[in-house]
Amino acid sequence: TDNGSEFQEQFHWHILDKGINHVYIKPRRPRLNGKIERSHRIDEEEFYRMMKGVIIDDAKLFNEKLKEWEDFYNYQRPHAALNGQTPYERFREKMKLCV
Repeated sequence: TDNGSEFQEQFHWHILDKGINHVYIKPRRPRLNGKIERSHRIDEEEFYRMMKGVIIDDAKLFNEKLKEWEDFYNYQRPHAALNGQTPYERFREKMKLCV
């Protein structure tokens, strides 16, 4: 992870309980965390711009909008990095190979 303080202690102990070694990237090196940084950029460019000018003062409503976005992103939106597939389509394809 990126050494951020958000939920760091809880996350660290949770993955240790699962037998996973927690590896930190070097501080101030976002390029070492490229997939996450790209994900944040897509959120900014697509989700937050879509919400620009919309006033939502209710956490429940915001979470509903975020869930709609996540569903669209994972099940409907083609991804260039996945050769035009959605993440769900790629997942299903990979699962067929495991059976």
